[in-house]
Amino acid sequence: MPVDNFPFILWLVCGMFPWFFFSESVQSAANSILESAFLVKKIVFRVELLPIVKIVSALIVHIFFVAVLFLMFAVYGYSVSIYNLQIVYYFFAMMCLALGISWLTSSLTVFLRDVGQFVAMIMQFGFWATPIFWSLKIVPAEYIPILKLNPAYYFVEGYRQSFIYHEWFWEHLDLTLQYWIFTLAVMFVGAICFKKLRPHFADVL
Repeated sequence: MPVDNFPFILWLVCGMFPWFFFSESVQSAANSILESAFLVKKIVFRVELLPIVKIVSALIVHIFFVAVLFLMFAVYGYSVSIYNLQIVYYFFAMMCLALGISWLTSSLTVFLRDVGQFVAMIMQFGFWATPIFWSLKIVPAEYIPILKLNPAYYFVEGYRQSFIYHEWFWEHLDLTLQYWIFTLAVMFVGAICFKKLRPHFADVL
C-alpha cells in the first residue's frame, strides 16, 4: 500500500535503515568496556574511545545499507537529488546521540551488568514507538506532539525528508532545536558520568 503516493517498501526502508544503525550503535557500545576489559586493566588506554569504535563500525555497515537504499530508489525510477546530501548531517546527528548514550550506558554497565539488557529492551520498545512501520498520520492529533519527543523520530523522518519528501532539516527548526538540545544534554550527562566512573573501571573489572 503506497504511503503519500510513494511505494511503501521505499518509505519503510528509509525508516528502518537509520534505526538499525542507531540501535546497533547504542547496544554494541553499551558493552564496549566489558568486552575490552583487558585493555582497561593492563594498558594505558583512552577508554572513552571504545564506544566510538563500536559506533564507527556500525556506521561502516550503515553506509553499505545507504548504498542499497540508493540502488532501490534507482530501481523504482527515482533519480538522485540534492536533498540526499543531508543524510551526512543525519549520520552526524545519530552518532552524537549514540555517543552520549553510550558514554552513559557503557560506564554504568561496568558496575551494573544488567544495564546492557535494559538498553536492548528499551531499543526494542523504541522500535515500535517510532513511526517506522506505521505513519504518524494514523495517530490522533493530540498525541502527535508527544510522539515527536522521541529523538528517533527526528532522524527517521529526516531520511524520509531527504529521499522522499525533499525537505531540508532547517525547514523543521522546532524539531531540530528540540533534537539538539536533548542530544547535547545527553552528551553532557554521559561525559560527566564517564569521567567520574572511569578511574574505578580497572578495579571493578
